[in-house]
Amino acid sequence: MRPVLRFLTDDLTDRIIDEARDLLCGLGMEIHNVRALELLADHGARVDIEARHVHFTTDLIDSALKAAPSSFALFDVHGSQTHDLGGHRVHFTPGSSAIHYLDPETGRMRQPTTADYVRFSKVVAQLPDIAAQSTAFIPGDVPVAVQDSYRLFLSLVHCAKPVVTGSFSIAGFELMRDLLLAVRGSSAELRAKPLAVFSCAPTSPLQWSDITSQNLLDCAAAGIPVEIPTMPLAGFTSPVTVAGTLAQHAAETMSGVILAQLVSPGARVLYGGSPAPFDIRYETTPMGAAETWLLDAGLNEVGKRLGLPTQAYIGLSDAKGLDAQAGLETGMGAVVAVLSGINNVSGPGMLDFENCQSTEKLIVDHEIAGLALRLARGVTPRDDFPVRPRIEELLREGHLLISDHSMQHLAEEHHFPGPAIERANLSRWLEEGGRTLVDKVKAEADRLENSWAPPGLAPSIAADLEKRMAAAAAFHGLDRLPGIDS
Repeated sequence: MRPVLRFLTDDLTDRIIDEARDLLCGLGMEIHNVRALELLADHGARVDIEARHVHFTTDLIDSALKAAPSSFALFDVHGSQTHDLGGHRVHFTPGSSAIHYLDPETGRMRQPTTADYVRFSKVVAQLPDIAAQSTAFIPGDVPVAVQDSYRLFLSLVHCAKPVVTGSFSIAGFELMRDLLLAVRGSSAELRAKPLAVFSCAPTSPLQWSDITSQNLLDCAAAGIPVEIPTMPLAGFTSPVTVAGTLAQHAAETMSGVILAQLVSPGARVLYGGSPAPFDIRYETTPMGAAETWLLDAGLNEVGKRLGLPTQAYIGLSDAKGLDAQAGLETGMGAVVAVLSGINNVSGPGMLDFENCQSTEKLIVDHEIAGLALRLARGVTPRDDFPVRPRIEELLREGHLLISDHSMQHLAEEHHFPGPAIERANLSRWLEEGGRTLVDKVKAEADRLENSWAPPGLAPSIAADLEKRMAAAAAFHGLDRLPGIDS
């Protein structure tokens, strides 16, 4: 039996959805994109183009929710399926778009570089319980105008896994789409076997910017799945209560579902979120807070009630380094995420309110993910009953280490973490150097970087990717791409 954690009753979930509907139809939303407003007007919404304001209709809401798929798959660069996003199936993805990187030597945050990104991608490629990669942070050694596409380029040439990404501009989307097309070969193949999910988020409260709404429309037109990581801040840009924030979040997220379905009925959308409470003491948005976990688990329940696959930023920390706070916040959040059945868990590797990524923390978080996923598999009898023959064998042999039953079921019953988790006794630990957690994950990151193998893109595809990226960089004043392995 798979254990499932719930925080909302059915009645409360339905009330939240009803309140969200009332917000969309009664208050409406600001949308600063003329194409989106025209599209909504053409389908019966009450639109004030001058005020950039729209009132939705119940028909729009109902038809969009009916058209949106309840699950969808993702595929790697070779076209092999890696994900089935739906039900209570859980996949871990590194948190995305950090502006800082935790230097493994100094333990301090700094601006990321291409070399940091390449190292990160090579490590992600070899972590089995991190199902996807992401454009995890922003290299500062390329022009701002190409930072979004450059991250995607580096991801595609260093890791075969599908990637969660996003564009920083309307113009930037075109190059990013073309990079994906270069890998997949055609628009039809990209639509049939998507290898990326784009994050497109409204602005709380109840607004869509021109850029994010256009990115959403463009993704839907190209058949690229989107996640909508709506970010209300309880007590600041949304009601102070969890229930009230979930109602506002639902309205904002449903509006994105509607826009995507108007462009392309059946467009693949993750009902997502990055909500948090607002800590008035420090004027911060803690992602490792209990209220954040409640919001993420709650939005997951609302999304599933609407028949949509889900995503949330959870399983990360607000700590500033790889310390006890980083472990406890990440671990508790990951357990809530897995037991709740959030389909795409964004967060591994992240620190400092989503502002920082760390390769070394990602390795710890990979172990957390593995433990949490084992917990979610629950308890399944495996030739256990009647149990008496097992106990008779134990009494006869003195142990069950090499019994047929143990040998048959050990691998599926017991999860063995990697070198980041210390399970040796004291004497063995001392004999092996008495290394700290930080020592071990730094060494493991080095090992994975050195053992990396290219993802196996055809040489012509790799060359095409580099040619496109170099041309865009040159247009914005960069003579050559920073040194990378390709």
